[in-house]
Amino acid sequence: MSGVAARVESISGRFLGYPYLPHSLVGSADAPEVFNDSLGGFDCVTYIESVLALVYAGKTKGFSSILRRLRYSDGKVDWTRRNHYMTQWLNNNARHGLIGRFGLRSATNRKKRLLNVVPGLPARRESFSCIPKKNLAAVRPEIQTGDLIFFASTRSNLDVFHCGILIRQGDELVLRHASRSQGRVVDQDLASFLKENRMAGVLLARPVDRSRW
Repeated sequence: MSGVAARVESISGRFLGYPYLPHSLVGSADAPEVFNDSLGGFDCVTYIESVLALVYAGKTKGFSSILRRLRYSDGKVDWTRRNHYMTQWLNNNARHGLIGRFGLRSATNRKKRLLNVVPGLPARRESFSCIPKKNLAAVRPEIQTGDLIFFASTRSNLDVFHCGILIRQGDELVLRHASRSQGRVVDQDLASFLKENRMAGVLLARPVDRSRW
């Protein structure tokens, strides 16, 4: 296991049991954005952002600045620059070298979406590829502890409906995520989550070694 993967596993595990907090970010088209770097509770996105920021910071010094880079385009705290949609989050953070995409050869589901679920944000057209649920088994050997998984929505106006961190436990994969239904950060068998939820497919990404950026 790489050093980054070990840190993701360790740091993400510290927050198991922490409460799920919906709408934890403050800001809208009509209200100024307020930067929130609290570690008291999370939704699924702020959970992975906070874990990665702590991993990349090494210590708490630099945590807030890295979190801003993950959450906002070019790291500038502004509601219009927030990565509201997860395809936007993936593209921006891959471009900045904070994450790397993988499993793309198996991403045979091509989806087109008109993203318009954020009030006050202009609709945007998005096209992305994801791995069909039935094909995920072919990618399993590539998956490592600390990898990120994003679940593509079946809705025509939304790209991703949930995300989390994957933890490999022998031959099994565990989804570590801030669960709305369970009200807290939990470990859940990935197979059970896939069985219980409809989706268009999954997208995979990997935190980069900090020495590379």
